Amino acid sequence: MKGHGSKFGRKQEEAIVALLSHRSIDDAARAIPIASRTLLRWMKEPEFEAAYREARRAAFGQSVARLQQASSAAVSTLLKVMVDPATPPATKVRAADSVLDHSAKAIEIEDIDVRLTELERTAEATKGQRR
Repeated sequence: MKGHGSKFGRKQEEAIVALLSHRSIDDAARAIPIASRTLLRWMKEPEFEAAYREARRAAFGQSVARLQQASSAAVSTLLKVMVDPATPPATKVRAADSVLDHSAKAIEIEDIDVRLTELERTAEATKGQRR
Protein backbone atom coordinates (compact mmCIF):
# COMPACT_ATOMS: atom_id res chain seq x y z
CA MET A 1 0.00 0.00 0.00
CA LYS A 2 1.02 3.62 -0.16
CA GLY A 3 3.59 5.16 2.11
CA HIS A 4 3.40 8.01 4.56
CA GLY A 5 2.60 11.38 3.05
CA SER A 6 0.50 10.16 0.14
CA LYS A 7 -3.15 11.00 -0.37
CA PHE A 8 -3.89 7.39 0.49
CA GLY A 9 -4.66 7.40 4.21
CA ARG A 10 -4.49 4.92 7.07
CA LYS A 11 -8.30 4.75 7.16
CA GLN A 12 -8.37 3.76 3.48
CA GLU A 13 -5.81 1.03 4.16
CA GLU A 14 -8.00 -0.21 7.01
CA ALA A 15 -10.96 -0.12 4.63
CA ILE A 16 -9.18 -2.42 2.18
CA VAL A 17 -8.41 -4.90 4.95
CA ALA A 18 -12.04 -4.68 6.10
CA LEU A 19 -13.33 -5.24 2.56
CA LEU A 20 -11.18 -8.36 2.27
CA SER A 21 -12.34 -9.77 5.59
CA HIS A 22 -16.07 -8.93 5.69
CA ARG A 23 -19.00 -10.22 3.68
CA SER A 24 -20.42 -6.89 2.61
CA ILE A 25 -19.51 -3.25 2.12
CA ASP A 26 -21.81 -2.31 4.99
CA ASP A 27 -20.08 -4.79 7.33
CA ALA A 28 -16.64 -3.55 6.24
CA ALA A 29 -17.65 0.08 6.81
CA ARG A 30 -19.01 -0.71 10.28
CA ALA A 31 -15.81 -2.53 11.20
CA ILE A 32 -13.51 0.46 10.78
CA PRO A 33 -16.02 2.58 11.51
CA ILE A 34 -16.99 4.81 8.59
CA ALA A 35 -20.19 5.44 6.66
CA SER A 36 -21.00 2.99 3.88
CA ARG A 37 -21.38 5.98 1.53
CA THR A 38 -17.80 6.98 2.26
CA LEU A 39 -16.52 3.51 1.51
CA LEU A 40 -18.52 3.37 -1.74
CA ARG A 41 -17.09 6.77 -2.73
CA TRP A 42 -13.54 5.57 -2.00
CA MET A 43 -14.13 2.47 -4.10
CA LYS A 44 -14.73 4.76 -7.11
CA GLU A 45 -11.38 6.54 -6.66
CA PRO A 46 -8.70 5.17 -9.02
CA GLU A 47 -5.95 5.03 -6.38
CA PHE A 48 -8.16 3.19 -3.87
CA GLU A 49 -9.58 0.90 -6.55
CA ALA A 50 -6.06 -0.03 -7.72
CA ALA A 51 -4.85 -0.72 -4.17
CA TYR A 52 -7.96 -2.80 -3.43
CA ARG A 53 -7.50 -4.78 -6.66
CA GLU A 54 -3.83 -5.42 -5.77
CA ALA A 55 -4.80 -6.58 -2.25
CA ARG A 56 -7.47 -8.91 -3.69
CA ARG A 57 -4.94 -10.40 -6.10
CA ALA A 58 -2.49 -10.98 -3.26
CA ALA A 59 -5.16 -12.65 -1.12
CA PHE A 60 -6.28 -14.80 -4.06
CA GLY A 61 -2.68 -15.75 -4.79
CA GLN A 62 -2.30 -17.01 -1.22
CA SER A 63 -5.47 -19.07 -1.61
CA VAL A 64 -4.22 -20.60 -4.84
CA ALA A 65 -0.90 -21.46 -3.18
CA ARG A 66 -2.77 -23.26 -0.40
CA LEU A 67 -4.77 -25.22 -2.98
CA GLN A 68 -1.58 -26.19 -4.78
CA GLN A 69 -0.08 -27.40 -1.50
CA ALA A 70 -3.16 -29.56 -0.93
CA SER A 71 -3.25 -30.97 -4.47
CA SER A 72 -0.99 -33.92 -3.66
CA ALA A 73 -3.29 -35.02 -0.84
CA ALA A 74 -6.31 -34.54 -3.12
CA VAL A 75 -4.79 -36.77 -5.79
CA SER A 76 -3.94 -39.40 -3.18
CA THR A 77 -7.54 -39.34 -1.96
CA LEU A 78 -8.92 -39.71 -5.48
CA LEU A 79 -6.61 -42.62 -6.22
CA LYS A 80 -7.44 -44.37 -2.93
CA VAL A 81 -11.17 -44.04 -3.60
CA MET A 82 -10.68 -45.25 -7.16
CA VAL A 83 -8.86 -48.47 -6.19
CA ASP A 84 -10.62 -49.26 -2.90
CA PRO A 85 -12.66 -52.49 -3.32
CA ALA A 86 -15.25 -51.17 -0.85
CA THR A 87 -15.94 -48.04 -2.92
CA PRO A 88 -19.24 -48.16 -4.83
CA PRO A 89 -18.75 -48.45 -8.61
CA ALA A 90 -20.38 -45.07 -9.35
CA THR A 91 -17.96 -43.33 -6.97
CA LYS A 92 -15.01 -45.15 -8.55
CA VAL A 93 -16.13 -43.96 -11.97
CA ARG A 94 -16.43 -40.35 -10.74
CA ALA A 95 -12.96 -40.52 -9.18
CA ALA A 96 -11.45 -42.04 -12.34
CA ASP A 97 -13.19 -39.42 -14.50
CA SER A 98 -11.85 -36.66 -12.28
CA VAL A 99 -8.29 -38.02 -12.50
CA LEU A 100 -8.51 -38.26 -16.29
CA ASP A 101 -10.09 -34.82 -16.64
CA HIS A 102 -7.44 -33.12 -14.52
CA SER A 103 -4.66 -35.00 -16.30
CA ALA A 104 -5.98 -33.87 -19.70
CA LYS A 105 -6.22 -30.26 -18.52
CA ALA A 106 -2.65 -30.39 -17.22
CA ILE A 107 -1.43 -31.60 -20.63
CA GLU A 108 -3.42 -28.85 -22.39
CA ILE A 109 -1.92 -26.19 -20.11
CA GLU A 110 1.57 -27.58 -20.71
CA ASP A 111 1.00 -27.52 -24.48
CA ILE A 112 -0.27 -23.92 -24.34
CA ASP A 113 2.76 -22.91 -22.30
CA VAL A 114 5.12 -24.45 -24.87
CA ARG A 115 3.30 -22.73 -27.74
CA LEU A 116 3.27 -19.39 -25.94
CA THR A 117 6.99 -19.62 -25.15
CA GLU A 118 7.72 -20.37 -28.82
CA LEU A 119 5.55 -17.43 -29.97
CA GLU A 120 7.36 -15.13 -27.55
CA ARG A 121 10.75 -16.31 -28.86
CA THR A 122 9.62 -15.76 -32.46
CA ALA A 123 8.29 -12.29 -31.65
CA GLU A 124 11.53 -11.37 -29.87
CA ALA A 125 13.62 -12.65 -32.81
CA THR A 126 11.44 -10.74 -35.29
CA LYS A 127 11.74 -7.58 -33.22
CA GLY A 128 15.52 -7.99 -33.12
CA GLN A 129 15.68 -8.33 -36.93
CA ARG A 130 13.73 -5.09 -37.46
CA ARG A 131 16.24 -2.99 -35.54
